[in-house]
Amino acid sequence: MEVTDNDAITIRSLIEHQLAAFQKDDAQGAFDGASPAIQKQFRTPEYFIQMVKISYPAVYRPRSVFFEKITTIQGNITQPVLILAPDGVPLRALYFMEKQPDNTWRINGCFLVSVKSKEV
Repeated sequence: MEVTDNDAITIRSLIEHQLAAFQKDDAQGAFDGASPAIQKQFRTPEYFIQMVKISYPAVYRPRSVFFEKITTIQGNITQPVLILAPDGVPLRALYFMEKQPDNTWRINGCFLVSVKSKEV
């Protein structure tokens, strides 16, 4: 699937909106960006934000974020985002994106991977 410049802007905006919603403890705002499958899995905005708070503290309250170039991982349109976790550990959040039948984008999962530093 080809990702246009407009798609990339929309995807970034969607993730930024969800991160801002987490900062404000806006469960509904954060839940709105999730794909139908994620919404079905967690059923309510409150369960969803509670899961993020416990399992993804780096996403829930990042110190900083830096968007990298969109890529495809295992057939999934993926937005990598470098995150500085609350404890100062750098992580890469891989946001799997899903285009909906109405052509809107939703977040269909987020996986955190460590960022290995290279000695200079």
